[in-house]
Amino acid sequence: MRNKLLTMLVALPMLAWSMTAAAANPAVGRWKTIDDKTGEVKSIVEIYSTTDGSLAGKVVEILKSDKGPNPVCSDCSGDRKNKPIKGMVILWGLKPDGDNEWAGGIILDPANGKTYKSKMELHPDGRKLDVSGCIAFICRAQTWVKE
Repeated sequence: MRNKLLTMLVALPMLAWSMTAAAANPAVGRWKTIDDKTGEVKSIVEIYSTTDGSLAGKVVEILKSDKGPNPVCSDCSGDRKNKPIKGMVILWGLKPDGDNEWAGGIILDPANGKTYKSKMELHPDGRKLDVSGCIAFICRAQTWVKE
């Protein structure tokens, strides 16, 4: 009984802190990714705050894939090679860069295994998020919608 009480005393402040951190950052949450070429909803990405204060995002659901129901990142390199895309961190290292803007991150396109410099900007309504990936001056952008 004493161990359970001690665990609760330790866990409650941590839970309250994580809820406050999520409420403080409007980009944190689940986002529908909208394909910029077809306009179709492809997946759900959950954006979260990391321990260093940056934002990261992982694929939590795949809604439409050309590679079947459980696609893997066959074109990825390193530890992501041939790993399931569901559960994969595809966005990391984004730091605040103004009001409702984040930059300096990396985004992975699991369709081709390539990584790009990334930035994000939240629309004033808080329901849409512009996410872009760039190589040099060539950029590709998608607008994600809050779930």
